[in-house]
Amino acid sequence: MKAFAYIRSNSVDDALSSIAQHANAKYLGGGTNLVDLMKTGVEKPSALVDVSRLPLATIEARGDGVNIGAMASNSAVASHPLILERYPVLAQALLAGASAQIRNMATVGGNLLQRTRCFYFYDPSYAECNKRVPGSGCAAMSGYNRIHSIVGGSDHCIAVHPSDMAVALTALDAAVVVGNKRRERIIPFRDFYRLPGDTPNIETDLAPDDMIMSVALPAPISRHSTYLKIRDRNSFAFALVSVAAILDLDVDKRIRDARIAIGGIAPKPWRVPSAEQALTGQLPTEAAFARAAEILLEGAKPLRYNGFKVELTRRAVMRALSTASAS
Repeated sequence: MKAFAYIRSNSVDDALSSIAQHANAKYLGGGTNLVDLMKTGVEKPSALVDVSRLPLATIEARGDGVNIGAMASNSAVASHPLILERYPVLAQALLAGASAQIRNMATVGGNLLQRTRCFYFYDPSYAECNKRVPGSGCAAMSGYNRIHSIVGGSDHCIAVHPSDMAVALTALDAAVVVGNKRRERIIPFRDFYRLPGDTPNIETDLAPDDMIMSVALPAPISRHSTYLKIRDRNSFAFALVSVAAILDLDVDKRIRDARIAIGGIAPKPWRVPSAEQALTGQLPTEAAFARAAEILLEGAKPLRYNGFKVELTRRAVMRALSTASAS
C-alpha cells in the first residue's frame, strides 16, 4: 500500500477544506471498498479525509419524501421505519447487498461511489484497463467477460456498476445532494452516473472536491414494488442481473405509472423511459411485461461469455413486474 496522509475531519467545513488542499485525496467513510482497492494498489490516494464522525447520518422525513444522510450505514437505512413504510424496494435492495457485517460499516455515500468489480480493474497485473490507466485498453473486451455489460458499454470499457442500492434509487427517482467550498447542488440520479464513452475513468458527475451530503427521496408513487437479484450464490455476491420494479395501479388494476431499473447489465443502473411508458394504461399481464422487457433490451450487444444475460434479463424483468403487481 502506498503511503498516504490521514486527516480526521471535525466538521463538514474541515472536510471540504482538507480535500481541496490535497491533490488526489479521497474521503474515507466506512472504507469497505476504498481500503481494499488501496491494498491492491488500484487506488493510490495521497490523503484520506476521514468523514466517518461527521453529523451526516440522519434519516428524516422532508415533506412527503425522505432525506438520507451520506454517513448513514446501509444497515440503518434498510431497517429504518420510514424506509420500510415508504420505500420497501430500497430496503430489499440494501439487504440483498454484501453481508450483515459489511452493511453495518458501509455508508450511503460510499455505496454510491463503490468501484466496479471487473476482474481486470481489480488486478493491476493486467496492464489493459482504461479505468485504471486511461488509454491502455480494455482487457475484458477479448477476455473473460461473463459478468460484463450487454448495454451501455463502449469499446473503451464494458464494466458494470456493482451497487444494489443505486438500482433502487434510480427507480425511485432519487437525487444526490453534493457540496464543496464553492457551492451545494442537487444532481438527479439519472445524471449522477456517466456511461463510459471514451473516458471510462470518469464515472460520476462529481467534481474532484465534491462531497456527497445526502440522498433525497421524493414522495413514493406506490408500495407495489420489489427488488429481484439473481447471482451465482445466495449471499455476498454481486448481481448478474437485478431489477427494481415499482408499479402504481388504479382501482381497475391498470398501470398508472411504472418504474424499472436494472443492475448487473450496464456501466450504470439501467433505466429506459420508453419501456415504462409502454406499460402505462396496460393491465399487468405477461404480454405487457414481455413488451417492456424487449424495449429495455433494445440495442443489447452481448459478448462471448455473457450472452446468457439477455434472456436472463428478459425473464427477470417479467418476474419482477409480476411480483410487484401482486404485492
